Amino acid sequence: MKTRMFWPLALLGACWGGAALAQDKAPTVRPALTVTIAQPQSQKLAQVLPAHGSIAAWQEALIGAEASGLKIAQVRAQVGDVVRSGDVLALLQSDTVRAELAQTRALLAEAEASAQEARAQAERARSLQQQGFFSNAQLSAALASEAMAQARVQSARAALNLGELRLSQTEVRAPDAGVISARSATLGAVVAPGSELFRLIRQGRLEWRAELTAADLPRVRVGAPVRIKTASGLEVSGRVRVLAPSADPQTRNALVYVDLTRPKSGPSSALVPGMFASGQIELGSSQALTVPQTAVVVRDGMSYVYVVGAQDRVSQVKVQTGRLVADRLEIVSDLAADARLVASGGAFLNHGDTVRVVAAPPAAK
Repeated sequence: MKTRMFWPLALLGACWGGAALAQDKAPTVRPALTVTIAQPQSQKLAQVLPAHGSIAAWQEALIGAEASGLKIAQVRAQVGDVVRSGDVLALLQSDTVRAELAQTRALLAEAEASAQEARAQAERARSLQQQGFFSNAQLSAALASEAMAQARVQSARAALNLGELRLSQTEVRAPDAGVISARSATLGAVVAPGSELFRLIRQGRLEWRAELTAADLPRVRVGAPVRIKTASGLEVSGRVRVLAPSADPQTRNALVYVDLTRPKSGPSSALVPGMFASGQIELGSSQALTVPQTAVVVRDGMSYVYVVGAQDRVSQVKVQTGRLVADRLEIVSDLAADARLVASGGAFLNHGDTVRVVAAPPAAK
């Protein structure tokens, strides 16, 4: 026979009241962080191709003396001098050349006098031959003497021109405007045939020779803007002049030749041939989805953003980043355009945390 138990009404009321009180005192979830919301934006970003290379002279002119066997009497140009076309860089000793030139002028005068006499004799021979006093053979001899005298005059004039040319070669002149980059001329040294005395950077123009892989080379176009930065922090602009028609068989890289613009400010030695520089070649622009850089959190080498969902709970979403422009970072992986992202402070959050969302402060004017 079963025994029934009866609870007093007062005891039942006490139990129900205690349950309700426990429900009222249940702990509420406190937000882990107070955050502001940021949304992705679609904007045009410039496409750039990073590259590295060396700065070199656009063209270098090797300047030597055309006259050989002469001693250098004066050196008027030094390394770093800016010269114009035709400026005298060095003078060779010209005493011997001037003496030979004077002798050639005397020979020319003698030849011209002999030619004048031969011309007069030929005129008399023609007159006497017409009168019957000279035979044809005598006339031919007089005409031949006249021709030989004229030939000696022409030979003397050619020798005079050669002497004047040799005298002009005692002045070593700049073939073009530019900057002297090297000097091997030494005072008192005897010039040897084909020896280099100066080296000139033509028109002071420099270029950047960037190395690109075979995969990146087709993306570059002639005339594309370029920005380079030297080791000293100097930034220089330029444009692609030409692409190399062949690649290096050892490295499989090809060169891109970029004309540089001389900086208007900064020391003149901040940009010199042989210097290493890194740069970016602009390839145009494309549409991209960007988020504030502060919204991206890097953990264990991976990039994440925190998306605020229902009941202000955050979800950790892995993303892949691209270009950085100012304070915005490109997202190249899938991300909803209307996602509500934690603008900053994501490093203090974990997946599933609850946050308190507040309005962003007004931007300063």
